[in-house]
Amino acid sequence: MTIKYNNVYINETSTITGPYEANGPLKKYFDKTYNDLYFNEKTWEQAEIKLINESINLVKDKGLIKDADLLIGGDLLNQITASNYAAAKENSSFAGIYAACSTSTLGLILGANFIENKLAKNVITFTSSHNNGAEKQYRYPVEYGGPKPKTTTFTSTGAASALLSRQKKGIKIESGTIGKVVDSKTTNVFHMGAVMAKAAANTINKHLVDTERTIDYYDLVLTGDLGIYGKEILKEYMKEKYNIILKNYNDTGTMIFSIENEPVYAGASGPACAPLVTYSYIFDQMKKGKLKKVLLVATGALMSPTMTNQKLTIPAVAHAVSLEAV
Repeated sequence: MTIKYNNVYINETSTITGPYEANGPLKKYFDKTYNDLYFNEKTWEQAEIKLINESINLVKDKGLIKDADLLIGGDLLNQITASNYAAAKENSSFAGIYAACSTSTLGLILGANFIENKLAKNVITFTSSHNNGAEKQYRYPVEYGGPKPKTTTFTSTGAASALLSRQKKGIKIESGTIGKVVDSKTTNVFHMGAVMAKAAANTINKHLVDTERTIDYYDLVLTGDLGIYGKEILKEYMKEKYNIILKNYNDTGTMIFSIENEPVYAGASGPACAPLVTYSYIFDQMKKGKLKKVLLVATGALMSPTMTNQKLTIPAVAHAVSLEAV
């Protein structure tokens, strides 16, 4: 399903990160960074709540608004815990969503629907992730120090928010494609790139078919977050399955960290990864005129520890938004 928008714009964004991101190549583009993973809180979960609230407050300050009509957001923790606690501190209606690492683009699509149909004057979408919180929930506590294969992705720590309205300012959301759940029959929890690559391919092809475009329509196709191995799987699969060659293509999971200098394995993952890269560096390039049309395809591994312990495969989904410089 692809939805066309005529009057939806991302007016402002905010990006707040942790120490690994702060040591990466995009540091200067982030609004704020922290040097430790606790963010002056007692637990990692409470740290993530703080990140979300700081991100929301920052984007409201930039947009000169007191409160949004609607908040849309989610995270990785069970029952989107961090988002719910953060929303309790805000004075806005809240729609909590879960799409794993594709939450950011799903939030943008849902928010765009409210703006386009004049159901809300402004909407803030947000998402977050925390490396240690996610590792504790999905694999095992980091204190265990268990070895991991090189295909493992490293959950990014941060929060990102976007302020949407009909005001013609910032970056236009031209259209959005809601993807389908794809099961690649992969059971390896340490290779999320393999889990999600086919879902990304399916959504990219669906978007191009629905919009009657070729891949060359976009100055950049950006996935998030397949990592260095999933990125190559996607390129090969797109060529083999759809006869599409990804020329101007990159993956946010390979951009946010200094992979060769940090213990981040195959690159970044987490719901915060795609928007942290897009709202900072990519939007900077768009506003400078270096990029005009970008297709952002955030990917999500719909992994449940309960089901993987039952030896079931891991389904995935990808949602895409077409972004244009104003």
